Amino acid sequence: MSLAYWSASPRRGDSLRQMAGDPLMQFSKALVFLFFVSSAAAQRPDPAALIAAQKKAMQALSFMDGVWRGPAWTILPTGKHSITQTERIGPFLDGSVKVVEGRGYESDGRVGFNAFGTISYDVASKKYNFHSYAQGMAGDFEFKVKPDGYVWEISAGPGVTIRYTATVKDGVFLEVGDQIVAGKEPFRMFEMRLQRVGDTDWPAAGAIPQK
Repeated sequence: MSLAYWSASPRRGDSLRQMAGDPLMQFSKALVFLFFVSSAAAQRPDPAALIAAQKKAMQALSFMDGVWRGPAWTILPTGKHSITQTERIGPFLDGSVKVVEGRGYESDGRVGFNAFGTISYDVASKKYNFHSYAQGMAGDFEFKVKPDGYVWEISAGPGVTIRYTATVKDGVFLEVGDQIVAGKEPFRMFEMRLQRVGDTDWPAAGAIPQK
Protein backbone atom coordinates (compact mmCIF):
# COMPACT_ATOMS: atom_id res chain seq x y z
CA MET A 1 0.00 0.00 0.00
CA SER A 2 1.56 3.32 -1.07
CA LEU A 3 1.64 6.77 0.43
CA ALA A 4 -0.29 8.01 -2.60
CA TYR A 5 -3.19 5.77 -1.65
CA TRP A 6 -3.40 7.18 1.84
CA SER A 7 -3.19 10.73 0.47
CA ALA A 8 -5.80 10.34 -2.22
CA SER A 9 -8.25 7.87 -0.64
CA PRO A 10 -9.14 8.82 2.93
CA ARG A 11 -11.73 6.64 4.61
CA ARG A 12 -15.16 8.13 5.28
CA GLY A 13 -15.11 10.08 8.53
CA ASP A 14 -11.33 10.26 8.74
CA SER A 15 -9.88 13.74 9.15
CA LEU A 16 -6.40 14.79 8.10
CA ARG A 17 -5.50 14.99 11.78
CA GLN A 18 -6.60 11.40 12.29
CA MET A 19 -4.62 10.28 9.25
CA ALA A 20 -1.50 12.00 10.55
CA GLY A 21 -1.78 9.94 13.70
CA ASP A 22 -2.37 6.64 11.91
CA PRO A 23 0.39 4.16 12.89
CA LEU A 24 0.81 2.89 9.33
CA MET A 25 1.13 6.45 8.05
CA GLN A 26 3.75 7.25 10.69
CA PHE A 27 5.67 4.07 9.85
CA SER A 28 5.66 4.94 6.13
CA LYS A 29 6.91 8.45 6.85
CA ALA A 30 9.69 7.03 9.02
CA LEU A 31 10.81 4.74 6.21
CA VAL A 32 11.00 7.67 3.79
CA PHE A 33 12.95 9.75 6.32
CA LEU A 34 15.42 6.93 6.98
CA PHE A 35 15.94 6.49 3.24
CA PHE A 36 16.97 10.12 2.78
CA VAL A 37 19.15 10.12 5.90
CA SER A 38 20.91 6.95 4.76
CA SER A 39 21.47 8.40 1.29
CA ALA A 40 22.96 11.59 2.73
CA ALA A 41 25.21 9.63 5.07
CA ALA A 42 26.42 7.46 2.21
CA GLN A 43 27.43 10.56 0.24
CA ARG A 44 29.18 12.30 3.17
CA PRO A 45 32.98 11.95 3.10
CA ASP A 46 34.57 9.97 5.90
CA PRO A 47 36.00 12.55 8.39
CA ALA A 48 38.91 10.28 9.31
CA ALA A 49 39.86 9.90 5.65
CA LEU A 50 39.62 13.66 5.08
CA ILE A 51 41.85 14.45 8.08
CA ALA A 52 44.37 11.81 7.02
CA ALA A 53 44.57 13.34 3.53
CA GLN A 54 44.94 16.84 4.98
CA LYS A 55 47.72 15.72 7.33
CA LYS A 56 49.57 14.10 4.45
CA ALA A 57 49.28 17.28 2.36
CA MET A 58 50.49 19.46 5.23
CA GLN A 59 53.64 17.37 5.61
CA ALA A 60 54.91 19.17 2.52
CA LEU A 61 55.10 22.33 4.67
CA SER A 62 56.92 20.83 7.65
CA PHE A 63 60.01 22.89 6.69
CA MET A 64 58.17 25.97 7.97
CA ASP A 65 57.78 24.71 11.55
CA GLY A 66 59.74 26.45 14.28
CA VAL A 67 60.73 29.90 15.50
CA TRP A 68 62.39 32.33 13.09
CA ARG A 69 63.98 35.77 13.48
CA GLY A 70 65.82 38.20 11.23
CA PRO A 71 65.84 41.51 9.35
CA ALA A 72 63.07 42.61 7.04
CA TRP A 73 62.19 45.72 5.07
CA THR A 74 59.23 47.08 3.19
CA ILE A 75 58.54 50.10 0.99
CA LEU A 76 56.20 52.65 2.57
CA PRO A 77 55.00 55.97 1.13
CA THR A 78 57.76 57.56 3.23
CA GLY A 79 60.42 55.25 1.80
CA LYS A 80 62.20 52.05 2.81
CA HIS A 81 61.40 50.93 6.36
CA SER A 82 63.42 48.27 8.21
CA ILE A 83 62.26 46.08 11.11
CA THR A 84 63.16 42.88 12.93
CA GLN A 85 60.72 40.18 11.85
CA THR A 86 59.83 37.05 13.84
CA GLU A 87 57.68 34.09 12.86
CA ARG A 88 56.39 31.20 14.91
CA ILE A 89 54.85 28.36 12.94
CA GLY A 90 53.43 25.02 13.99
CA PRO A 91 50.86 22.31 13.27
CA PHE A 92 47.38 22.26 14.79
CA LEU A 93 44.32 19.97 14.75
CA ASP A 94 46.49 16.87 14.79
CA GLY A 95 48.67 18.24 12.00
CA SER A 96 45.86 18.94 9.51
CA VAL A 97 46.29 22.74 9.71
CA LYS A 98 49.35 25.00 9.85
CA VAL A 99 49.23 28.08 12.10
CA VAL A 100 51.44 31.14 11.57
CA GLU A 101 52.06 34.32 13.57
CA GLY A 102 54.36 37.08 12.34
CA ARG A 103 55.57 40.08 14.36
CA GLY A 104 57.56 43.05 13.14
CA TYR A 105 59.53 44.91 15.83
CA GLU A 106 60.57 48.53 15.49
CA SER A 107 64.04 49.64 16.58
CA ASP A 108 62.65 50.75 19.96
CA GLY A 109 61.10 47.32 20.63
CA ARG A 110 57.51 48.21 19.77
CA VAL A 111 55.45 45.75 17.74
CA GLY A 112 54.75 47.68 14.55
CA PHE A 113 53.26 44.80 12.63
CA ASN A 114 51.38 41.70 13.74
CA ALA A 115 49.75 39.11 11.48
CA PHE A 116 48.07 35.75 12.04
CA GLY A 117 47.25 33.09 9.48
CA THR A 118 46.26 29.50 8.87
CA ILE A 119 47.20 27.25 5.99
CA SER A 120 44.84 24.40 5.15
CA TYR A 121 44.27 21.87 2.40
CA ASP A 122 41.01 21.20 0.57
CA VAL A 123 40.86 17.53 -0.36
CA ALA A 124 38.11 17.99 -2.96
CA SER A 125 39.83 20.76 -4.94
CA LYS A 126 43.36 19.51 -4.13
CA LYS A 127 44.38 23.08 -3.30
CA TYR A 128 45.98 24.82 -0.34
CA ASN A 129 44.38 27.90 1.17
CA PHE A 130 45.97 30.70 3.18
CA HIS A 131 43.62 32.61 5.49
CA SER A 132 45.28 35.75 6.83
CA TYR A 133 44.51 38.48 9.38
CA ALA A 134 46.66 41.62 9.31
CA GLN A 135 46.27 45.35 9.87
CA GLY A 136 42.54 45.11 10.53
CA MET A 137 41.82 43.13 7.39
CA ALA A 138 41.31 39.46 6.51
CA GLY A 139 41.42 37.46 3.32
CA ASP A 140 41.66 34.06 1.69
CA PHE A 141 44.40 33.39 -0.85
CA GLU A 142 45.39 30.41 -2.93
CA PHE A 143 48.66 29.03 -1.61
CA LYS A 144 50.95 27.14 -3.96
CA VAL A 145 53.53 24.82 -2.43
CA LYS A 146 57.00 24.34 -3.93
CA PRO A 147 59.57 21.71 -2.93
CA ASP A 148 61.47 24.32 -0.90
CA GLY A 149 58.91 27.06 -0.32
CA TYR A 150 55.64 28.55 -1.45
CA VAL A 151 53.97 31.31 -3.49
CA TRP A 152 50.81 33.29 -2.75
CA GLU A 153 49.30 36.39 -4.33
CA ILE A 154 47.07 39.36 -3.56
CA SER A 155 45.02 41.11 -6.22
CA ALA A 156 45.78 44.82 -5.80
CA GLY A 157 43.50 46.23 -8.48
CA PRO A 158 43.02 45.91 -12.25
CA GLY A 159 46.19 44.46 -13.75
CA VAL A 160 48.12 44.67 -10.46
CA THR A 161 49.22 41.67 -8.36
CA ILE A 162 51.35 41.45 -5.22
CA ARG A 163 53.21 38.15 -5.32
CA TYR A 164 54.96 36.71 -2.26
CA THR A 165 57.56 34.02 -2.92
CA ALA A 166 59.31 32.12 -0.13
CA THR A 167 62.29 29.78 -0.11
CA VAL A 168 63.29 27.86 3.00
CA LYS A 169 66.69 26.20 2.83
CA ASP A 170 69.59 25.43 5.19
CA GLY A 171 67.92 27.17 8.13
CA VAL A 172 67.19 30.37 6.18
CA PHE A 173 63.63 31.58 5.54
CA LEU A 174 63.68 34.07 2.64
CA GLU A 175 60.43 35.67 1.52
CA VAL A 176 60.12 38.49 -1.02
CA GLY A 177 57.13 40.50 -2.17
CA ASP A 178 56.93 41.87 -5.71
CA GLN A 179 54.39 44.22 -7.23
CA ILE A 180 53.58 42.94 -10.70
CA VAL A 181 51.96 45.20 -13.28
CA ALA A 182 51.20 43.98 -16.76
CA GLY A 183 53.85 45.17 -19.23
CA LYS A 184 56.30 46.32 -16.53
CA GLU A 185 59.22 44.85 -14.63
CA PRO A 186 58.34 43.50 -11.17
CA PHE A 187 58.92 46.01 -8.37
CA ARG A 188 60.28 44.56 -5.11
CA MET A 189 58.46 46.03 -2.14
CA PHE A 190 59.21 43.57 0.67
CA GLU A 191 61.93 41.21 1.82
CA MET A 192 62.60 39.22 4.97
CA ARG A 193 65.57 36.95 5.61
CA LEU A 194 65.12 34.94 8.80
CA GLN A 195 67.30 32.45 10.63
CA ARG A 196 65.77 29.46 12.38
CA VAL A 197 66.02 30.00 16.14
CA GLY A 198 64.63 26.66 17.28
CA ASP A 199 61.59 24.43 17.72
CA THR A 200 58.24 25.42 19.18
CA ASP A 201 55.31 23.51 20.64
CA TRP A 202 52.98 26.38 19.69
CA PRO A 203 50.05 26.35 19.04
CA ALA A 204 49.27 22.78 20.13
CA ALA A 205 50.70 23.21 23.64
CA GLY A 206 48.54 24.36 26.51
CA ALA A 207 45.39 22.41 25.64
CA ILE A 208 42.85 22.19 28.48
CA PRO A 209 42.88 18.66 29.96
CA GLN A 210 39.76 16.66 30.73
CA LYS A 211 40.31 17.07 34.46
